[in-house]
Amino acid sequence: MSEAAKIFIVEDERRIARFLQMELEHEGFSTAIETNGRRAYERILEEKFDLILLDIMLPDMDGLEICRSVRKLSDVPIIMLTAKDDVEDKVEGLDIGANDYLTKPFAIEELLARIRATLRDHQPADGKENGGMLVAGDLVMYPDRYEVRVDDQSVELTKKEYFLLEYLLRNKRTVLTRDQILQKVWGYDYIGDTNVVDVYIRYLRAKIDERFGKKFIYTMRGIGYVIRD
Repeated sequence: MSEAAKIFIVEDERRIARFLQMELEHEGFSTAIETNGRRAYERILEEKFDLILLDIMLPDMDGLEICRSVRKLSDVPIIMLTAKDDVEDKVEGLDIGANDYLTKPFAIEELLARIRATLRDHQPADGKENGGMLVAGDLVMYPDRYEVRVDDQSVELTKKEYFLLEYLLRNKRTVLTRDQILQKVWGYDYIGDTNVVDVYIRYLRAKIDERFGKKFIYTMRGIGYVIRD
């Protein structure tokens, strides 16, 4: 039997934290709780967690600052939990690297579904090798240090380009629809031109495929995109 995923509950309201702990452990997860933002960040650096449930309003260090700091060092999945439901807050959380965002109050069933989906997306796939590297042929991504190299040459990407490439690599050889990419990379609440996916795919191709004369990103006409060796 596989080891239970360990979920770190970072929530300063002890009643909510305890409720989440009981529900998650009932579902078979292992849990840990922290109510202070600064201590939570220190524990994230020192301990190994499979997913972090992160409130925004925390003492000493808020959730957005924690997420921003963690993303400089780790790609551990983060789901933001907060009473703030402003679109700006959601966009900021997703832009700085949160995998998902849920507004309080929420149904525990929805949270569990989002946790399972996030863990599933983060599972090692064919594209993941050697200490967390994501590999497709001569293209290598190092998620822990936000670095991309092709033929051992560094590739400079914007934040969105990086997250798009990471999503493609984590699902290597799986065709992803534009809607899937839009929701994962731009967030559930993205409002704008859906052609943004095609635009950013062109940006990636210019910096990777065209620059190095190799084809990594393929278009599946009428469906979406896939990355292959």
